Amino acid sequence: MATPVDPTATEAWARLDALASSFHPDLRGWFAADPERARRWSLSAADLHVDLSKNLVDGPVLDALLDLAKEVALEERREAMFAGQHINVTEDRAVLHTALRAPEDVDLEVDGQDVTTEVHDVLDRVYAFAEEVRSGSWTGVTGERIRTVVNIGIGGSDLGPVMAYEALKAYRTDELECRFISNIDPTDVAETLVGLDPRTTLFIVSSKTFGTLETLTNARLCRSWLLDGLRAVGAVDDGAEATAVARHFVAVSTALDKVAEFGIDPANAFGFWDWVGGRYSVDSAIGTSLVIAIGPDRFAELLAGFHAMDEHFRRTPTEANVPLLMGLLNVWYANFLGAQSHAVLPYAQSLHRFPAYLQQLTMESNGKSVRWDGSPVTTDTGEVFWGEPGTNGQHAFYQLLHQGTRLVPADFIAFAEPHYPLADGAQDVHELFLANFFAQTKALAFGRTADEVRAEGVEERLVSARTFPGNRPTTSIMAPALTPGVLGQLVALYEHITFTQGIVWGLDSFDQWGVELGKQLAQQLAPAVAGEPDALAAEDPSTRELITYYREHRSR
Repeated sequence: MATPVDPTATEAWARLDALASSFHPDLRGWFAADPERARRWSLSAADLHVDLSKNLVDGPVLDALLDLAKEVALEERREAMFAGQHINVTEDRAVLHTALRAPEDVDLEVDGQDVTTEVHDVLDRVYAFAEEVRSGSWTGVTGERIRTVVNIGIGGSDLGPVMAYEALKAYRTDELECRFISNIDPTDVAETLVGLDPRTTLFIVSSKTFGTLETLTNARLCRSWLLDGLRAVGAVDDGAEATAVARHFVAVSTALDKVAEFGIDPANAFGFWDWVGGRYSVDSAIGTSLVIAIGPDRFAELLAGFHAMDEHFRRTPTEANVPLLMGLLNVWYANFLGAQSHAVLPYAQSLHRFPAYLQQLTMESNGKSVRWDGSPVTTDTGEVFWGEPGTNGQHAFYQLLHQGTRLVPADFIAFAEPHYPLADGAQDVHELFLANFFAQTKALAFGRTADEVRAEGVEERLVSARTFPGNRPTTSIMAPALTPGVLGQLVALYEHITFTQGIVWGLDSFDQWGVELGKQLAQQLAPAVAGEPDALAAEDPSTRELITYYREHRSR
């Protein structure tokens, strides 16, 4: 790829800098002066209704942001991604997560590969396997049907499947459940396996290289648990161990030799490609556990939702392009108004893992200090993404959002139809829930003045404490219901927001070298932690003291 454009050297950046220096947001005034503001700043993207009107942006700021997108060649970079150019420069790879959800009739050849055909070949194999498990025709070594699927993975091999499994719980089969193991903390394995019957448990080991330390350690622990449990009930003897592992373990990996060495039949390994990173892979074979849970038809709806947002991002003009605009607004807040974090607040309990999923997507992608050509960045990059479902968050951290000194842009997400339409007497509980959704964005935008507080009869000494400044930016995202298709649209929305910001900052948003050093040092430290004196003596004083404390207090 060409050398990234320095955004700070563009004319648009200079205009934004000047606008920010004299910027005095006034959402009350803007809405009063423009009765059409809500309508003009509300956009559609597939099934999503997105209200941008409560953001701290006016016409001149929007014009400058759109010009910035042109000056950094965002549209050209976007097309390069969809075309399969190697925009992951540090790893010399294409970036084709969008191909994972492209229909079969899309013609896409990259580096000599018929990408679409290969994707659908793997997808067909995953669907066929999922149907076997769901129907009961795939059985464990004793002939009993599978009742529990345990996905073993970490990072994108865990966060995506867990998030989607929780989000789509209303669509899951009652015939089985899925559980997830990721952390190398042995507590994770021990607690996840409690109550499971090895005769009816299937493990999916998700590791592209089949070499991830946490995943392979946990896989071996689960293999031992399986074999010990089967022996305890007389289901296998020593000669049948290989057959048991082959019936109770499958893999998502391309390292077929390592898969076979572990004891998994390579025919039951589902591959994916180096052009899809872990945090972009939930719609690949990494989602096998989800396909088993919700079925191939529902998973196909998920993929169609992803693709619908891909098409919106690729085809829609910039002034109406929702992910592009949201990404540019994030740049405005982070680089010109001093925001350092971004809250994602789903008013849907089923999305309780969505903020955690977005943490990896956004921060692993754009938490970088060098550009794609290796030169230092010229401005701040990335934000800390965080959040909790409403209304839980209201009783935890909304105090800071409303009256704190830090600017925290927030995305509020809600759905018209609940998964569970319950009533408390005559009160529709979902309506009560959404009343909170609407109230919070209103309060954050418009606040409450000192005079309004006094008019309520509040004594003067408390007026300042009861005043809300308002002008706290929010985006409201709504959809008819949280369906598989809508979930795909939401995930793809944030993928493309992340891409937009990365291009403005000149980043390679698809590598993750920052996670490597700690992993390497952990391997190097293992002998010292185990008590090898020379290894311990070679460590820095702080690390040495911490390891010494651990060894003094570890009883075994």
